[in-house]
Amino acid sequence: MKLVKSIARAGVMGLLACSLSAAFAQEAAIRKNLAERLPSLSKIDEVSKTPMNGLYEIRVNESDIFYTDAEGNFLIQGNLIDTKAKRNLTEERVEKLSAIDFGALPLKDAFTLVRGNGKRKLAVFEDPNCGYCKRFERDLQKINDVTIYTFLLPILSPDSVEKSKNIWCAKDKGKAWLDWMVRDQTPAKASCDTAALERNLDFSKKHKITGTPTVFFADGTRVPGAISAQQIEKLLASAKPQ
Repeated sequence: MKLVKSIARAGVMGLLACSLSAAFAQEAAIRKNLAERLPSLSKIDEVSKTPMNGLYEIRVNESDIFYTDAEGNFLIQGNLIDTKAKRNLTEERVEKLSAIDFGALPLKDAFTLVRGNGKRKLAVFEDPNCGYCKRFERDLQKINDVTIYTFLLPILSPDSVEKSKNIWCAKDKGKAWLDWMVRDQTPAKASCDTAALERNLDFSKKHKITGTPTVFFADGTRVPGAISAQQIEKLLASAKPQ
């Protein structure tokens, strides 16, 4: 009986080894063919199977997703939808890849606003001349028991840089920010060390924060664009610290 089990185990291990060997060969073929035909894809971060038979995910630049066949003969850019489960698999994958460890955020380069007990946390990257950011800030006024870390990200215009500097250098950064974003009171001119703004720009490039507002919750979830107070509450409730 032991001999039979040993033979069966050896057979299973052999099949597994063959399967892994075939998978490695498949990945190597995809990488080789795509690199030869599309030099821009010479540095592929990851090749993995998708739930769709014969379709492979290609990940480049950390979070850019493409799809290809088993031989790299075709390349697809777009969303993969699971129609039975009604899920956007591409969107879910990108969200997972673009999540940020909340504890790794450079909070020294943000200013902090605390409402109520401040137990819930979110961070947001914003440009003072961003209309969507103003809408977001007005909705954010309805949220209580939260700590908000605001990173100034002046990417829209030279005036964004000027306003960001004046807000960052204000005696009360939070008040100067809300005076402008919520009450349309232009920030007074001020001067100080504004290296934090350059660091925010560098951080945004590294982590592909390309638009404002971009919001991060305690579990690392990233949400690009303005969201309503109701959506903020829902995400705060579901976000569990990493």
